[in-house]
Amino acid sequence: MKKGVKIFWWVFFGGLLFGILFIMSANFGLLGKMPSIDELSNPTSLVASQVYAEDGSLLGKYLIEDRIDVEYKEISPQVLNALVATEDERFYQHNGIDLRSIMRSLSSFGTKGGASTITMQTAKNLFTEGWSTSNLFTRIIQKVKEGIIAVKLERNFSKEEIITLYLNTVAFGDNVYGIRNAAKTFFQKEPDDLSTSEAAVLVGMVNGEIYNPRRFPDRAKTRRNTVLHQMVRSNFISEAEANAMGKEPIKLNYKKLNENTGLAPYFRSVLGEELKKWCKDHENPATGKPYNIYKDGLKIYTTINPRMQQYAEEAVWKHMANMQKILSAQKNIKNGTVWKDHENVLEAAMKASDRWKGMKKNGASDDDIRKSFFVKTQMNVFAWNAKHQIDTVMTPYDSIKYSRAMLQAGFMAMDPQTGAVKAWVGGIDFKTYKFDHVNVGTKRQVGSTIKPLLYGMAINDGGFTPSTPVEDVQQMFEGFGPVPATTASCSNQTMPMAEALAQSRNCATAYIMKQMGNKGNDAAVRFVEFLKKVGVETDIKPLPAICLGSGETSLYEMMHAYSMYPAGGFSVKPMYITRIEDKNGNVLQSFTSERKEVINAATAYNVMTMMNGVMTRGTGRRAASYGINVANFSGKTGTTNDNSDAWFMGYSPQILCGVWTGCDDRFIRFSSTAVGQGSSVALPVWAYFYGSCLKDKTTGLDSKVAFVRPEGMVVDTIKPWDKPVDDVEGGKDTVTTGASDY
Repeated sequence: MKKGVKIFWWVFFGGLLFGILFIMSANFGLLGKMPSIDELSNPTSLVASQVYAEDGSLLGKYLIEDRIDVEYKEISPQVLNALVATEDERFYQHNGIDLRSIMRSLSSFGTKGGASTITMQTAKNLFTEGWSTSNLFTRIIQKVKEGIIAVKLERNFSKEEIITLYLNTVAFGDNVYGIRNAAKTFFQKEPDDLSTSEAAVLVGMVNGEIYNPRRFPDRAKTRRNTVLHQMVRSNFISEAEANAMGKEPIKLNYKKLNENTGLAPYFRSVLGEELKKWCKDHENPATGKPYNIYKDGLKIYTTINPRMQQYAEEAVWKHMANMQKILSAQKNIKNGTVWKDHENVLEAAMKASDRWKGMKKNGASDDDIRKSFFVKTQMNVFAWNAKHQIDTVMTPYDSIKYSRAMLQAGFMAMDPQTGAVKAWVGGIDFKTYKFDHVNVGTKRQVGSTIKPLLYGMAINDGGFTPSTPVEDVQQMFEGFGPVPATTASCSNQTMPMAEALAQSRNCATAYIMKQMGNKGNDAAVRFVEFLKKVGVETDIKPLPAICLGSGETSLYEMMHAYSMYPAGGFSVKPMYITRIEDKNGNVLQSFTSERKEVINAATAYNVMTMMNGVMTRGTGRRAASYGINVANFSGKTGTTNDNSDAWFMGYSPQILCGVWTGCDDRFIRFSSTAVGQGSSVALPVWAYFYGSCLKDKTTGLDSKVAFVRPEGMVVDTIKPWDKPVDDVEGGKDTVTTGASDY
């Protein structure tokens, strides 16, 4: 045998042996981790967890990759046909590796298409990492591994299962993974509702951001038409059909859900934190590790009513925009004197900003960084317009002042019988202001909204009735001084308890407080114990002034406490999750109402009638100006010292609502109590919301539904009271005591 021939055979067999060893090494994981048989049989990929509203509509997702799985039967045949025609014409004939495609690709140096099959691409999507590397040797290893895994996938799955796996894992641009998310994001359709043209658009952008129809409509249209003609070539559609569809524009209905968009972003943020805690305590049997809300495809079903949520967000936006104009026009806001003696707040805000942190990281001195805050620059800031933002020029220092002088709001609506939360608005704009003003961790002074809770205790435990005479006189508490601190709001009159609540009389409230414990802070201790009992978890110091709302608590807790009145004496904890399922629909946990009886039904009914007086003739009568019949609605306004906080709490038999408004910095507030009180700043948010709900019959709310008097209850007859009602809670005079007076 000639030397040249020997060399040839040595090279041939040596290469063959090397190839076999190379493939075996890859197969057994010597060239990098390979999936086990179990992993191949149960392929996983990052799956977004989904949050659903009461009606089953999607509220939002928690994700790393924006992907939600679907089954084969849920995918339009046109999507399957477009994919096969474009990516792998011989998909149904080969066994994972298409030798014909490989030879074609090698002979044309890739100019006539690649060699990867749909099965190989599925293997890449599911089981390989770093596949986009430019390292030639690494890419060769990757391709060999893809081929091996593809063959194994073909042995373990049917063609239908493989193509479904592919469509569930492939990227479609805009960080959207999977055919369901792509269909919902770009066309607001389910995958089985896609037309042939829409299917061609989506398949055309597989792994190709340059064909994203949102960003590159012309390229996307050209690519769509290419896919359509590939479908003609594979006999899935006729040429006439392709030509007709090719002339049509791409009609997108683009809407991508993220943390800043969609309904209830504040609620979804709070929910996400609670779910993380839940996941730590619940193990995923598939992994042996705690569930992960970003990876495991959990399905979270909530109580949020989309229509009510929409009305709540609109109500907050509408009224806060109007009130912001008034606040921004206030003299001390316009000339900046509101910041006198509060420069430390601005300093802290500067140092907490991305600008400061970024410049500090790059080695700039504190002096140079501080100087940069006084140089005018182009920036984008929050604005009360349709886009919620505006491009402007101002100094970063002024932008901090501008941002912090924004009125914020918190709103919650819930079913008082079950505790099911129907709407949750934690602020004015989640994209700019992430801080939530509803959850149990956000505490503000509650003002006069605390009074109905004290009155409830007095009736239930102290023998009071709505007609019990009370004295609107300043009270002295041994060791603690007078409450309120001045007599300016005291009328020095005797009036029925119901009238004292309607007029939100501070001195009469202090009188009632004192009757519940005559020594020192005995009454305050008793009241704090009552508040704990009815749902206020916050540790409130037992000081006599808490009867006027000097204590701080959250809107969430106030909703819990107030529920005992419309629920007939039962305290009902707000709940917003009904059940949690795994990605396969198995129920992991169901949730039910937490109810306990805290007062008797007669007490609840009596307080309801007194609070209805607040709405018909007292501090809440402004509701009538919004066209709302409050015959069957009870409520209470609240305003804290110097108008830093404005509240409204109200309920019917069907719905309980709570509103808080104010600035995050309490020294930024309305100068006028007539403007800054609860009936002016907070109550209208509820009025807009409730009015919209009543007009929409799908919400089920009806203002004619009345409270039912407990059986056997003797109605307390309240003596007529014809004294004038002041417009300002607690009296006409503004009272500054260091505690909440209104």
